[in-house]
Amino acid sequence: MAKARKLDKRRKSVRNIEKITRTMELIATAKFRKAMDRATAASAFTDRITHLVKELSAAGLEVSHPLLESRDKKENVLFLVLTSNRGLCGGYNGSVMRLAAAHYRELKSQYSATRLEVSGKRGISALRFRRVEIDQTFTQFEDKPRFDEVEPVADRYLDEFISGRVDRIDIAYTKFLNASRQIATVETLLPLASLSGEASEAESQPQQHGVSSYEFLPSAESILDEVVPASFKVRLFKCFLDAAVSEQIARRVAMQSASDNAKDMIRQLSTTYNRARQSQITNEIMEVIGGAEALNG
Repeated sequence: MAKARKLDKRRKSVRNIEKITRTMELIATAKFRKAMDRATAASAFTDRITHLVKELSAAGLEVSHPLLESRDKKENVLFLVLTSNRGLCGGYNGSVMRLAAAHYRELKSQYSATRLEVSGKRGISALRFRRVEIDQTFTQFEDKPRFDEVEPVADRYLDEFISGRVDRIDIAYTKFLNASRQIATVETLLPLASLSGEASEAESQPQQHGVSSYEFLPSAESILDEVVPASFKVRLFKCFLDAAVSEQIARRVAMQSASDNAKDMIRQLSTTYNRARQSQITNEIMEVIGGAEALNG
């Protein structure tokens, strides 16, 4: 009887865990849908303003902007890594950290000074465990990053790049492609000339060199002063949005897998429990029959 009771107790524990993982799966699904709506809404604006900056930089204008200028010197680089504040999201953080660690070693071999900034408690604890020096940490970005939270960070990056204290800014995060595909990636945010375009094929047709399809009012300089920094800010904000929606997808998949595994374990434990209980009942019946025969004898 002790074995059956132990199996029944274990089965109840697994059922309680399955209820928790199922609840977390539903919460992650609801958060994922909201985060995906925000990321999708920001994608069109981000793609368009990025394409606009690429066209302006290739239009052969006599004006220029410091954010568009490529820098040959390799002295100071800033590397930002985006991870989550909470766990239970499968390999989400692990994928970013493996890619970030390799890229960080590469940057240190190329640049004389490498600064590392990390967003998310999981990434911070992982790098500190590896005894990697972190210059600045962020833990205020949850599953709903706001533009007014990201903008101060973007303004600081712009100021440091324009003043020459930083020659390059890279970011490691999980890029959201669609609901079934998210990939850990590293991108160069500054200078903007090194960014790969994300415009659609219809918008990325080659432009004749030296020919501008825009008329600037009041001047090209004033337009560039507004559009180019805005392009960097929205791209950085889009990285945070992609990381947030990818985290919720990873957590939903992980909790769904945990719930399915719990159901399988409950079925196995129920089968084992029924067999143990049947064996105990059979033994009890045999003991009763044996006792009755002994009395009759």
